[in-house]
Amino acid sequence: MKTVIEIANRFNVSADTIRHYTKLGLLSPEKDTANGYRRYGIEQERRLRFLLSAKRLGFSLKDIRAILDMAASGDTPCPLVRKLIDQRLEVIREEMRDAQKLMSRMESASSDWRDLPDCAPSGESICHLIETWDTANSAGNRAPCSETRSMQSTNSHSDETKREI
Repeated sequence: MKTVIEIANRFNVSADTIRHYTKLGLLSPEKDTANGYRRYGIEQERRLRFLLSAKRLGFSLKDIRAILDMAASGDTPCPLVRKLIDQRLEVIREEMRDAQKLMSRMESASSDWRDLPDCAPSGESICHLIETWDTANSAGNRAPCSETRSMQSTNSHSDETKREI
């Protein structure tokens, strides 16, 4: 029988993780009558190993609870597991498509902005790169800065100041 700390160390998770799973009823330790400490036996170690494997596969704690409940009732959870992982796969695929679109927008913006001047903030503008990106990207025209500050002049000024110090 292991304490919270011992089982946490054995499975390379935090003691808080073990306590959280216990609080949710995903783990059911025995209470040591001598000191009231929770003790985790072999069955709880197996259950934790299952829990951590399911988490690594992307199952939520709610999903894991449903799987454990189904197994505890004597029914095979395998059809539920297949259904849940297929649903999760579709969500991940959608997230990946969204991430690909975002990456494409970011690459386009980065490329478009590479040769644009640095503009000083004004009462009407914070950063013209972001403020004009949608317009510039769709219309192909870019509003020039009313006041520009090139990185070279800003950097050379900073370099001169550093050298003076």
